[in-house]
Amino acid sequence: MLKQFFCASALILCGLLSAAAETIQLKEKAAITGKILAEKSDQVAVDIGYTVIVIPRNQISRILKTDGEEAPPKAAKAAVVDKKDKEPETRPGFYSAPRKSAPARSVRDLVNVLGEAVVQVRTPGGLGSGFIINEDGFLLTNFHVIEGETQISVEVYHQKNDQLDRKSYKQVRIIAINKFEDMALLRIEDKDAPKFKYLVMGSADALAVGERVFAIGSPLGLERTVTEGILSTKTRQMAGELYLQTTAQINPGNSGGPLFNMSGEVIGITNMKITFGEGLGFAIPIEGVKFFLDHRDAYAYSNDNPSNPYRYLEPPSRTRQTAADQ
Repeated sequence: MLKQFFCASALILCGLLSAAAETIQLKEKAAITGKILAEKSDQVAVDIGYTVIVIPRNQISRILKTDGEEAPPKAAKAAVVDKKDKEPETRPGFYSAPRKSAPARSVRDLVNVLGEAVVQVRTPGGLGSGFIINEDGFLLTNFHVIEGETQISVEVYHQKNDQLDRKSYKQVRIIAINKFEDMALLRIEDKDAPKFKYLVMGSADALAVGERVFAIGSPLGLERTVTEGILSTKTRQMAGELYLQTTAQINPGNSGGPLFNMSGEVIGITNMKITFGEGLGFAIPIEGVKFFLDHRDAYAYSNDNPSNPYRYLEPPSRTRQTAADQ
């Protein structure tokens, strides 16, 4: 008797529910009737009375009310999108890395937006390129651009009133270096330095071979030069390391500059080319750059040993005394 009462109650409940529910027609000519609890861009949650099921959006043909009228998509009724969906989530802290890539744009549009964060790195021995990674003036370049140098200046092109104002910063400190993977982290420490425009780091892994990329740098001292090409391969092995290979022209002076995807995100640091060929440029994948930045304390630069990224501590005084006695 109790079982029959339960079944009858369940049928009544289902009848009440379906009276105010919607019918979801599937692409395979099936239908589900229930109350829609939530709609997302990729799925719909439906209460069918005794359980809740989740239906993939790509399996739904349309949604109908019980009177046969097609219901408007709930996702569009309020046109209110959570802030996390409107703005890519960035990694908090030292540098920015979006969870989702921004829409693709033209190189022409992106250059106007990104150019201010691409800099020229000068030393007595030569010059290279670099890019700023946060508003506090931290920037990345290649180790070989500053190798053996302590007097470094950075040329930044600030945009004011739709014009570029060139500013040279002389107080530049080396923060961390990894000479084995050709990366260096610097910081502009001039007292009059403003908050800087900076670039966002993307993902080289997310790119496919053949996708368009472009570089901004100072080849042969020609600052703010833009070159465009495609990603030739993501796994070019050279000297035990994997590099991105691109047809975007890379020349001396480009070293340390950013290689971008078409969303304006940095996907590599340009660092070399094959001199006897054309369209054979290479860049350090951004995944390795992020690892370097995440573990920058391990690569901290030591003024006592400027050619080595590692700092050796003094031995205990008793050990030094014993060595002296011997």
